[in-house]
Amino acid sequence: MQHSDYVELTSTRLNPHVDPALTVWGWEVPVYLFMGGLVAGLLFLYSVVVLLRREERYPTVAKTVPLLATPLLGIGLFFLFLDLEFKAHVFRFYTSFQFYSPMSWGSWILLVVFGVGGVQFLYTLAELEPFRKTAIGKWSVWGLFKKISGNTRRKLAWWTLILGIALGIYTGLLLASLTARPMWNSALVGPMFLISGLSAGTALTMLLARARAERDILVRFDLLLVFMELAVILMWVGAMAHGSEAGLEAAHQILGGAYTAVFWSLVVVAGLIVPAVLEVQSLRGKWPHTVVAPALILVGGLVLRLVMVQAGQSFGYGA
Repeated sequence: MQHSDYVELTSTRLNPHVDPALTVWGWEVPVYLFMGGLVAGLLFLYSVVVLLRREERYPTVAKTVPLLATPLLGIGLFFLFLDLEFKAHVFRFYTSFQFYSPMSWGSWILLVVFGVGGVQFLYTLAELEPFRKTAIGKWSVWGLFKKISGNTRRKLAWWTLILGIALGIYTGLLLASLTARPMWNSALVGPMFLISGLSAGTALTMLLARARAERDILVRFDLLLVFMELAVILMWVGAMAHGSEAGLEAAHQILGGAYTAVFWSLVVVAGLIVPAVLEVQSLRGKWPHTVVAPALILVGGLVLRLVMVQAGQSFGYGA
């Protein structure tokens, strides 16, 4: 007669997804997390400009950003859809609301963000002169959006601001809620992803801005975000390295392990320190403003999420 431990080992140990060291999430999830953070940053910028009544001073944020946010969120959701094992069951996320489930919160946040962002998209589109001259732009339905008053627009901007922050921090809380992964299970992951998303949204807007005054204020804001993100990352690494034994082993993934070179070279140096130097020098007038700094920030933000997801899955409690 076989021992029960032996039967358990041979009958279920090799089944897919039993061992917690196995990778479950592929590249689609970090790309979705990056797109969600990017959209959160765009919505934040747009809301602040509208609430401060600075639409004329910052035309790129006021007229271009709302046209990008909703389509980019749709692209991010497409990557998330690709990751789903049973794609036909996606509607089940909206058949109930589970208060203690981060995924349930995220599903409903995404739905509301899509709705509010869609209204902002249509309002901005209806205001564009080139669009109004097209055959579709002449439809009478666009008059409904043109009649939205400034007060109504600012009330909607308050909701956009709140939802943008919720979306940005949710992308980190989704990982932080998984307690079996010591690299993710930190209160700093949510703020880190939020700040990174705000920086990514600002960087994308910097690439599109043409007016020097608008670009300079975006550079100053992004410089602040870069220093904040760098500080949070260092605190997050330090907390892991000086915490439990499991946390120390998780920190080893980026402190001498397989992901060390990628994390410190592409995320910290190329994605934060180099852009900060370039932005400081451009503000001082010593170096011209280029697309290099915002492009590096976007690449660094994406690599951060790729490393977090892949390295976080490589070690867990009981692995």
